[in-house]
Amino acid sequence: MEYRTQMEAARRGIITREMKAVAEKEHIEAEKLMGLLAEGRAIIPCNRLHTAISPNGLGSMLRTKINVNLGTSRDMTDLEMEFQKVRSAVEMGAEAIMDLSSFGDTRKIRRCLTEKCPAMIGTVPIYDAVVYYNKPLAQITAAEWIDIARMHAMDGVDFMTVHCGINRETAEKFKKNKRLTNIVSRGGSIIFAWMEMTGNENPFSERFDELLDICREYDVTLSLGDACRPGCIADATDASQIGELITLGELTKRAWARDVQVMIEGPGHMPLNQIAANMEIEKTLCHGAPFYVLGPIVTDVAPGYDHITSAIGGALAAANGAAFLCYVTPAEHLRLPDVDDVKEGIIAARIAAHAADIAKGVPGAADWDRDMSLARKKLDWEKMFTLAIDPEKARRYRAESKPEREDTCSMCGNFCAVRNMNRILDGEIVSIFDE
Repeated sequence: MEYRTQMEAARRGIITREMKAVAEKEHIEAEKLMGLLAEGRAIIPCNRLHTAISPNGLGSMLRTKINVNLGTSRDMTDLEMEFQKVRSAVEMGAEAIMDLSSFGDTRKIRRCLTEKCPAMIGTVPIYDAVVYYNKPLAQITAAEWIDIARMHAMDGVDFMTVHCGINRETAEKFKKNKRLTNIVSRGGSIIFAWMEMTGNENPFSERFDELLDICREYDVTLSLGDACRPGCIADATDASQIGELITLGELTKRAWARDVQVMIEGPGHMPLNQIAANMEIEKTLCHGAPFYVLGPIVTDVAPGYDHITSAIGGALAAANGAAFLCYVTPAEHLRLPDVDDVKEGIIAARIAAHAADIAKGVPGAADWDRDMSLARKKLDWEKMFTLAIDPEKARRYRAESKPEREDTCSMCGNFCAVRNMNRILDGEIVSIFDE
């Protein structure tokens, strides 16, 4: 075999089938993409066993992609409902699905996704270990933690969130620097608790080279998890978050030395005025590796509307260099999302991603908006619906409030500025009230 990973291929000057596919989607030259992959500034998460995948690239210079978190829990075990969410997510343009299942036959779910789903598939092995071994947390061994990561790679997942940065040193720093909301990362809290109960080092940190062997064998991208991401705006950009980020930067270099692709996970909750600076800090400390952010959620007071608070933060983060946005639904902090919540979360995240792509000048990003503007100028309602980010909702809103005249809407009617400007510039008489 000429190469094991996309990064190794790029460094050897080999343009892979996946690179060609991604370059075509991104409207850039394959040689340019290959250079970005070789440097680690762009990645193509694509497990060699995930044959159903339609490859996508992640990098600040590429289109901003979105991830959708799904999966069963002890309180919500409807597997068909989760697969319905997956189908809807793919239809609505999500490029990645993270299976966060924490109850039931998790391996069956995972394998079904990698056999049938064209989106990138991500997982968090730490969650699955608790389900798979079905024993007290403290009794899981270091070898068993690594074995779960190997199982996920063998099942075809394209990227794995692994909380390597919270080692005993960063855990001590966390304990010395008190937080308002402690550790809110599920995976981070599990590993922290395991270290506290056993007195052992984080196995994903201590046995990082074994983890790299696994990722290299299957070409799994390491998503270096942010165990210490802030869970409220008061904890943003604190010593624990930045300390962990420094460690993740060191691990990134070790992964690149083995040609393993890497992305870095980031906040979390964060006030607007800190987001741009955090993107720059990540670029510096993690050497330009693609940044994957949850939100950021810019205020803590909007349960039920956190798809909006995260879209605000996500647009600003991506405009300043984040490559990958994890969607947040209206159900965040409240419950497992249903199908409607998933849709709302995806639409909000796609709006944020697209707004950021316009701001950073991604090739072709503003063409969509220009086409919509031309359709509005012509009052071409069917074209507007086709171009809408949510065509169904746009059609439904117009149908629910039909105007008297088909070339207007029920808000402006004869006062429609677009209609009247079109007519007056064509030399027609505009009379408004007498029509």
